[in-house]
Amino acid sequence: MSSSSATSRVAGAKRSREISIADIARVAGVSHTTVSRALRDSPLISEETRKRIQQLALEMGYTPNAIAQSLQTRRTSTIGLAVTSIADPFLSEVVRGVEEVARSAGLSVFLSATHNDPEREIEVIETFHRRRVDGILVASSRITGEYKQRLDQIRVPTVLINSQAESQYELLHWVAVDDFAGAQLAVAHLLALGHRAIGYLGTHSRPRSCRQRLEGYQAALASAGLVPREEWVTIIAAEEASPQEDLLCGRRALQRLLDAGVTAVFCQNDMMAIGILMACYRRGLAVPAELSVVGFDDIEMASYISPPLTTVRQPRIELGRLAMQVLLDLLHDQEGCNHVLSPMLVVRESTAPPPTSRPATGR
Repeated sequence: MSSSSATSRVAGAKRSREISIADIARVAGVSHTTVSRALRDSPLISEETRKRIQQLALEMGYTPNAIAQSLQTRRTSTIGLAVTSIADPFLSEVVRGVEEVARSAGLSVFLSATHNDPEREIEVIETFHRRRVDGILVASSRITGEYKQRLDQIRVPTVLINSQAESQYELLHWVAVDDFAGAQLAVAHLLALGHRAIGYLGTHSRPRSCRQRLEGYQAALASAGLVPREEWVTIIAAEEASPQEDLLCGRRALQRLLDAGVTAVFCQNDMMAIGILMACYRRGLAVPAELSVVGFDDIEMASYISPPLTTVRQPRIELGRLAMQVLLDLLHDQEGCNHVLSPMLVVRESTAPPPTSRPATGR
Protein backbone atom coordinates (compact mmCIF):
# COMPACT_ATOMS: atom_id res chain seq x y z
CA MET A 1 0.00 0.00 0.00
CA SER A 2 1.35 3.43 -0.94
CA SER A 3 2.05 6.13 1.64
CA SER A 4 -0.55 8.47 0.12
CA SER A 5 -3.33 5.85 0.19
CA ALA A 6 -2.45 4.93 3.76
CA THR A 7 -2.55 8.59 4.70
CA SER A 8 -6.00 9.03 3.12
CA ARG A 9 -7.35 5.94 4.84
CA VAL A 10 -6.08 6.99 8.27
CA ALA A 11 -7.25 10.59 7.83
CA GLY A 12 -10.69 9.42 6.79
CA ALA A 13 -10.97 7.07 9.74
CA LYS A 14 -9.90 9.75 12.19
CA ARG A 15 -12.28 12.53 11.13
CA SER A 16 -14.25 12.05 14.34
CA ARG A 17 -11.19 12.80 16.50
CA GLU A 18 -7.87 14.64 16.38
CA ILE A 19 -4.93 13.09 14.56
CA SER A 20 -2.31 12.04 17.12
CA ILE A 21 1.44 11.47 17.03
CA ALA A 22 0.69 7.75 17.31
CA ASP A 23 -1.36 7.92 14.08
CA ILE A 24 1.52 9.59 12.25
CA ALA A 25 4.01 7.06 13.63
CA ARG A 26 1.81 4.17 12.46
CA VAL A 27 1.60 5.51 8.88
CA ALA A 28 5.28 6.51 8.76
CA GLY A 29 6.44 3.18 10.17
CA VAL A 30 8.54 4.80 12.90
CA SER A 31 8.36 5.13 16.65
CA HIS A 32 6.30 7.66 18.60
CA THR A 33 9.56 9.23 19.87
CA THR A 34 10.90 9.68 16.33
CA VAL A 35 7.74 11.53 15.26
CA SER A 36 7.80 13.71 18.37
CA ARG A 37 11.44 14.66 17.77
CA ALA A 38 10.89 15.29 14.07
CA LEU A 39 8.00 17.65 14.77
CA ARG A 40 10.22 19.57 17.20
CA ASP A 41 13.03 19.82 14.60
CA SER A 42 15.35 17.80 16.83
CA PRO A 43 18.88 17.40 15.43
CA LEU A 44 18.77 13.80 16.64
CA ILE A 45 16.63 12.98 13.58
CA SER A 46 18.04 13.18 10.05
CA GLU A 47 16.86 16.08 7.89
CA GLU A 48 15.32 13.70 5.35
CA THR A 49 13.27 11.92 8.02
CA ARG A 50 12.25 15.20 9.64
CA LYS A 51 10.93 16.60 6.37
CA ARG A 52 9.10 13.37 5.51
CA ILE A 53 7.36 13.18 8.88
CA GLN A 54 6.52 16.91 8.91
CA GLN A 55 4.98 16.65 5.45
CA LEU A 56 3.02 13.59 6.53
CA ALA A 57 1.73 15.44 9.59
CA LEU A 58 0.62 18.32 7.37
CA GLU A 59 -1.22 15.99 4.97
CA MET A 60 -2.98 14.20 7.83
CA GLY A 61 -4.11 17.48 9.42
CA TYR A 62 -2.16 17.06 12.64
CA THR A 63 -2.56 19.88 15.19
CA PRO A 64 -0.10 20.01 18.12
CA ASN A 65 -1.70 19.59 21.55
CA ALA A 66 -1.01 22.84 23.38
CA ILE A 67 -1.77 21.31 26.78
CA ALA A 68 0.68 18.46 26.26
CA GLN A 69 3.33 20.87 25.05
CA SER A 70 2.86 23.12 28.08
CA LEU A 71 3.33 20.15 30.41
CA GLN A 72 6.68 19.45 28.74
CA THR A 73 7.94 23.04 28.55
CA ARG A 74 6.14 24.47 31.62
CA ARG A 75 5.04 27.28 29.30
CA THR A 76 1.67 27.83 27.62
CA SER A 77 2.85 30.41 25.06
CA THR A 78 0.04 32.70 26.21
CA ILE A 79 -0.05 36.21 27.68
CA GLY A 80 -2.89 37.78 29.66
CA LEU A 81 -3.75 41.42 28.86
CA ALA A 82 -6.14 43.28 31.19
CA VAL A 83 -7.68 46.54 29.96
CA THR A 84 -10.25 48.85 31.54
CA SER A 85 -12.62 48.58 28.57
CA ILE A 86 -12.47 47.07 25.10
CA ALA A 87 -14.35 50.18 23.86
CA ASP A 88 -11.60 52.59 24.91
CA PRO A 89 -10.21 54.21 21.69
CA PHE A 90 -6.88 54.89 23.41
CA LEU A 91 -6.25 51.24 24.27
CA SER A 92 -6.92 49.81 20.80
CA GLU A 93 -3.52 50.95 19.54
CA VAL A 94 -1.81 49.80 22.76
CA VAL A 95 -3.29 46.32 22.23
CA ARG A 96 -2.07 46.39 18.63
CA GLY A 97 1.48 47.08 19.79
CA VAL A 98 1.31 44.26 22.34
CA GLU A 99 0.03 41.78 19.77
CA GLU A 100 2.70 42.70 17.19
CA VAL A 101 5.54 41.79 19.55
CA ALA A 102 3.72 38.81 21.07
CA ARG A 103 2.95 37.33 17.66
CA SER A 104 6.56 37.65 16.51
CA ALA A 105 7.57 35.78 19.68
CA GLY A 106 5.05 32.99 19.02
CA LEU A 107 2.73 34.02 21.86
CA SER A 108 -1.05 34.34 21.93
CA VAL A 109 -2.81 37.12 23.87
CA PHE A 110 -5.87 36.64 26.10
CA LEU A 111 -7.84 39.88 26.59
CA SER A 112 -10.08 40.70 29.55
CA ALA A 113 -11.78 43.91 30.76
CA THR A 114 -11.55 45.17 34.36
CA HIS A 115 -14.10 48.03 34.14
CA ASN A 116 -12.02 50.39 36.27
CA ASP A 117 -12.49 48.19 39.37
CA PRO A 118 -9.32 47.30 41.38
CA GLU A 119 -10.97 44.20 42.85
CA ARG A 120 -12.07 43.05 39.42
CA GLU A 121 -8.53 43.69 38.17
CA ILE A 122 -7.04 41.39 40.80
CA GLU A 123 -9.67 38.76 39.95
CA VAL A 124 -8.68 38.95 36.26
CA ILE A 125 -5.00 38.57 37.17
CA GLU A 126 -5.82 35.57 39.39
CA THR A 127 -7.84 34.02 36.55
CA PHE A 128 -4.92 34.50 34.17
CA HIS A 129 -2.72 32.79 36.77
CA ARG A 130 -5.09 29.81 36.98
CA ARG A 131 -5.00 29.61 33.18
CA ARG A 132 -1.20 29.31 33.52
CA VAL A 133 -0.37 32.26 31.27
CA ASP A 134 3.35 32.92 30.98
CA GLY A 135 3.04 36.62 31.77
CA ILE A 136 0.52 39.40 32.41
CA LEU A 137 0.13 42.96 31.10
CA VAL A 138 -2.25 45.43 32.76
CA ALA A 139 -3.26 48.70 31.08
CA SER A 140 -4.36 51.67 33.24
CA SER A 141 -3.89 49.54 36.35
CA ARG A 142 -5.51 50.39 39.70
CA ILE A 143 -3.31 47.93 41.61
CA THR A 144 -2.03 49.39 44.88
CA GLY A 145 0.13 48.14 47.72
CA GLU A 146 -2.92 46.83 49.59
CA TYR A 147 -3.02 43.89 47.15
CA LYS A 148 0.57 42.89 47.94
CA GLN A 149 -0.29 39.59 49.66
CA ARG A 150 -2.46 38.35 46.78
CA LEU A 151 0.11 39.41 44.20
CA ASP A 152 2.88 37.64 46.14
CA GLN A 153 0.89 34.40 45.83
CA ILE A 154 0.58 34.76 42.05
CA ARG A 155 4.22 35.46 41.15
CA VAL A 156 3.65 35.70 37.41
CA PRO A 157 5.81 38.26 35.56
CA THR A 158 3.60 41.36 35.32
CA VAL A 159 4.07 44.69 33.53
CA LEU A 160 1.83 47.75 33.99
CA ILE A 161 1.02 50.15 31.15
CA ASN A 162 0.20 53.74 32.20
CA SER A 163 -0.68 52.71 35.74
CA GLN A 164 -3.35 54.85 37.39
CA ALA A 165 -2.63 53.76 40.98
CA GLU A 166 -1.15 56.48 43.18
CA SER A 167 0.74 53.90 45.26
CA GLN A 168 1.51 51.05 42.90
CA TYR A 169 3.05 47.79 44.02
CA GLU A 170 6.81 48.30 44.02
CA LEU A 171 7.76 44.87 42.66
CA LEU A 172 5.81 45.28 39.42
CA HIS A 173 7.47 46.59 36.27
CA TRP A 174 5.89 49.37 34.26
CA VAL A 175 5.92 51.43 31.07
CA ALA A 176 4.36 54.90 31.02
CA VAL A 177 4.18 58.22 29.21
CA ASP A 178 5.50 61.39 30.87
CA ASP A 179 2.15 62.99 31.77
CA PHE A 180 3.78 65.96 33.50
CA ALA A 181 5.87 66.88 30.45
CA GLY A 182 2.89 66.39 28.13
CA ALA A 183 0.79 68.83 30.13
CA GLN A 184 3.59 71.37 30.03
CA LEU A 185 3.69 71.09 26.23
CA ALA A 186 -0.04 71.71 25.97
CA VAL A 187 -0.09 74.74 28.29
CA ALA A 188 3.12 76.21 26.84
CA HIS A 189 1.43 76.13 23.42
CA LEU A 190 -1.57 78.06 24.75
CA LEU A 191 0.67 80.55 26.54
CA ALA A 192 2.63 81.13 23.32
CA LEU A 193 -0.65 81.98 21.58
CA GLY A 194 -1.29 84.67 24.17
CA HIS A 195 -3.71 82.94 26.53
CA ARG A 196 -3.43 83.81 30.21
CA ALA A 197 -6.72 82.49 31.59
CA ILE A 198 -6.31 78.74 30.91
CA GLY A 199 -8.58 76.12 32.42
CA TYR A 200 -7.91 72.48 33.27
CA LEU A 201 -10.50 69.69 33.04
CA GLY A 202 -9.81 66.30 34.62
CA THR A 203 -11.54 63.36 36.27
CA HIS A 204 -11.07 61.31 39.45
CA SER A 205 -11.56 58.10 37.45
CA ARG A 206 -7.90 58.24 36.34
CA PRO A 207 -6.26 59.63 39.49
CA ARG A 208 -2.57 59.33 38.66
CA SER A 209 -2.66 60.83 35.16
CA CYS A 210 -5.06 63.52 36.38
CA ARG A 211 -2.70 64.55 39.17
CA GLN A 212 0.43 64.52 37.01
CA ARG A 213 -1.21 66.44 34.17
CA LEU A 214 -2.63 68.95 36.63
CA GLU A 215 0.83 69.43 38.12
CA GLY A 216 2.31 69.92 34.66
CA TYR A 217 -0.42 72.49 33.91
CA GLN A 218 0.36 74.35 37.13
CA ALA A 219 4.11 74.26 36.50
CA ALA A 220 3.72 75.69 32.99
CA LEU A 221 1.58 78.56 34.30
CA ALA A 222 4.07 79.20 37.12
CA SER A 223 6.92 79.42 34.61
CA ALA A 224 4.97 82.25 32.93
CA GLY A 225 4.46 84.01 36.27
CA LEU A 226 0.79 82.98 36.51
CA VAL A 227 -1.11 81.39 39.38
CA PRO A 228 -4.23 79.48 38.29
CA ARG A 229 -7.43 80.59 39.98
CA GLU A 230 -9.33 77.89 41.82
CA GLU A 231 -12.31 78.22 39.48
CA TRP A 232 -10.11 77.54 36.43
CA VAL A 233 -9.62 73.92 37.53
CA THR A 234 -12.51 71.46 37.22
CA ILE A 235 -12.08 67.86 38.39
CA ILE A 236 -15.15 65.71 37.73
CA ALA A 237 -16.08 63.05 40.31
CA ALA A 238 -16.40 60.22 37.78
CA GLU A 239 -15.82 56.51 38.40
CA GLU A 240 -16.40 54.57 35.18
CA ALA A 241 -13.45 55.83 33.06
CA SER A 242 -15.30 55.13 29.82
CA PRO A 243 -15.33 57.13 26.57
CA GLN A 244 -19.04 57.87 27.07
CA GLU A 245 -18.43 59.20 30.57
CA ASP A 246 -15.51 61.34 29.36
CA LEU A 247 -17.68 62.90 26.65
CA LEU A 248 -20.36 63.69 29.23
CA CYS A 249 -17.76 65.24 31.56
CA GLY A 250 -16.64 67.58 28.80
CA ARG A 251 -20.17 68.61 27.89
CA ARG A 252 -21.13 69.26 31.51
CA ALA A 253 -17.95 71.18 32.36
CA LEU A 254 -18.17 73.79 29.58
CA GLN A 255 -20.49 76.24 31.36
CA ARG A 256 -18.48 76.15 34.57
CA LEU A 257 -15.26 76.87 32.67
CA LEU A 258 -16.86 79.71 30.73
CA ASP A 259 -18.21 81.19 33.96
CA ALA A 260 -14.61 81.13 35.26
CA GLY A 261 -13.61 83.39 32.37
CA VAL A 262 -11.09 81.10 30.70
CA THR A 263 -10.16 81.64 27.05
CA ALA A 264 -8.62 78.18 26.63
CA VAL A 265 -9.03 74.72 28.19
CA PHE A 266 -6.50 71.91 28.54
CA CYS A 267 -8.31 68.57 28.99
CA GLN A 268 -6.99 65.42 30.65
CA ASN A 269 -7.84 63.40 27.53
CA ASP A 270 -9.19 63.74 24.01
CA MET A 271 -12.67 62.40 24.75
CA MET A 272 -13.22 65.16 27.34
CA ALA A 273 -11.96 67.72 24.83
CA ILE A 274 -14.34 66.34 22.19
CA GLY A 275 -17.16 66.61 24.74
CA ILE A 276 -16.34 70.31 25.12
CA LEU A 277 -16.26 70.76 21.32
CA MET A 278 -19.71 69.15 21.07
CA ALA A 279 -21.08 71.44 23.79
CA CYS A 280 -19.60 74.49 22.06
CA TYR A 281 -21.24 73.50 18.80
CA ARG A 282 -24.64 73.09 20.45
CA ARG A 283 -24.56 76.55 21.96
CA GLY A 284 -23.06 78.26 18.91
CA LEU A 285 -19.68 78.99 20.51
CA ALA A 286 -16.93 79.19 17.88
CA VAL A 287 -13.77 77.11 18.42
CA PRO A 288 -11.07 78.40 18.36
CA ALA A 289 -12.35 81.96 17.74
CA GLU A 290 -14.03 82.18 21.16
CA LEU A 291 -12.43 79.27 23.03
CA SER A 292 -9.29 77.20 22.41
CA VAL A 293 -9.32 73.52 23.35
CA VAL A 294 -6.40 71.07 23.79
CA GLY A 295 -6.67 67.34 24.49
CA PHE A 296 -4.28 64.55 25.47
CA ASP A 297 -3.74 61.12 23.80
CA ASP A 298 -4.22 61.82 20.06
CA ILE A 299 -6.80 59.12 19.49
CA GLU A 300 -7.81 58.60 15.86
CA MET A 301 -11.02 60.61 16.29
CA ALA A 302 -9.02 63.70 17.27
CA SER A 303 -8.08 64.37 13.63
CA TYR A 304 -11.64 63.77 12.34
CA ILE A 305 -13.63 65.98 14.72
CA SER A 306 -14.52 69.54 13.63
CA PRO A 307 -12.40 71.46 14.20
CA PRO A 308 -9.54 68.92 14.27
CA LEU A 309 -8.22 68.75 17.82
CA THR A 310 -4.88 70.10 18.98
CA THR A 311 -3.61 67.47 21.40
CA VAL A 312 -0.66 65.80 23.09
CA ARG A 313 0.22 62.54 21.35
CA GLN A 314 1.04 59.45 23.36
CA PRO A 315 3.07 56.84 21.41
CA ARG A 316 0.34 54.25 21.96
CA ILE A 317 1.63 51.48 19.70
CA GLU A 318 5.10 51.93 21.14
CA LEU A 319 3.69 51.69 24.67
CA GLY A 320 2.25 48.28 23.83
CA ARG A 321 5.36 47.10 22.03
CA LEU A 322 7.71 48.20 24.80
CA ALA A 323 5.57 46.71 27.57
CA MET A 324 5.49 43.38 25.73
CA GLN A 325 9.27 43.52 25.22
CA VAL A 326 9.81 44.14 28.94
CA LEU A 327 7.62 41.11 29.64
CA LEU A 328 9.63 39.00 27.17
CA ASP A 329 12.82 40.06 28.96
CA LEU A 330 11.35 38.90 32.27
CA LEU A 331 10.25 35.58 30.72
CA HIS A 332 13.81 35.05 29.50
CA ASP A 333 15.15 35.67 33.01
CA GLN A 334 16.60 39.04 32.05
CA GLU A 335 16.34 42.12 34.23
CA GLY A 336 13.24 44.10 33.30
CA CYS A 337 13.59 47.87 32.99
CA ASN A 338 10.93 50.50 33.63
CA HIS A 339 10.41 53.05 30.87
CA VAL A 340 9.01 56.58 30.60
CA LEU A 341 8.18 57.64 27.02
CA SER A 342 8.08 61.24 25.82
CA PRO A 343 4.84 62.68 24.39
CA MET A 344 4.68 65.26 21.60
CA LEU A 345 2.40 68.19 20.80
CA VAL A 346 0.23 67.91 17.67
CA VAL A 347 -1.11 71.31 16.64
CA ARG A 348 -4.35 71.28 14.64
CA GLU A 349 -7.24 73.73 14.33
CA SER A 350 -8.83 73.88 17.80
CA THR A 351 -6.36 76.46 19.16
CA ALA A 352 -5.70 80.11 18.24
CA PRO A 353 -4.85 83.39 20.00
CA PRO A 354 -7.54 84.67 22.38
CA PRO A 355 -9.96 87.23 20.86
CA THR A 356 -8.56 90.16 22.85
CA SER A 357 -4.98 89.59 21.65
CA ARG A 358 -5.66 89.16 17.94
CA PRO A 359 -4.40 91.94 15.68
CA ALA A 360 -6.97 94.22 14.09
CA THR A 361 -7.94 93.26 10.56
CA GLY A 362 -8.30 96.88 9.38
CA ARG A 363 -11.30 98.98 8.46
